[in-house]
Amino acid sequence: MKLTPLDIQQQQFMMRFRGFDVREVDLFLEQMANTFEQLQRDNEALKEEILRLRREGQGLKKREETFKRAMIHSQKVLENMKANAEKQAELIVAEAEIKADKIIHHAQNRLNHLQEDITELRRQRVQIEVEISAVIEAHAKLLKISQESMQVADNNDDKVAILSSSAT
Repeated sequence: MKLTPLDIQQQQFMMRFRGFDVREVDLFLEQMANTFEQLQRDNEALKEEILRLRREGQGLKKREETFKRAMIHSQKVLENMKANAEKQAELIVAEAEIKADKIIHHAQNRLNHLQEDITELRRQRVQIEVEISAVIEAHAKLLKISQESMQVADNNDDKVAILSSSAT
């Protein structure tokens, strides 16, 4: 049975011979009713506080769950960004390696062409040296022949001069 402050105030006791002082009992019952009423108000206030705290706790749990999900999502996003950055770095390195290979290949081709050009120029130099040598040799022979003919002509001129000086 639930007892209320009104029940306490309205409680009636039977009178007996040599019983309690009615005023004292009524005063005590009134004090009890006031105390009980205050306890009920405090109890209701505490129940409301417990209810409010439970709701607040549930709200905090929901926020905590939301925060956990956000953290997990953020971590996944960061992992994805890291993976994408690593893939992009690998692609950049691969592209750089391809470009380096192309540059090396181009440089190697250029070097081969230059070596071929140098070889051709050396061959041409040797050929020109041989041709110049042949021309010099031919001119030297022509010069020698010319000198010999000049000597023969000079000798003939000397003979003509001697003959002309004896005829006179």
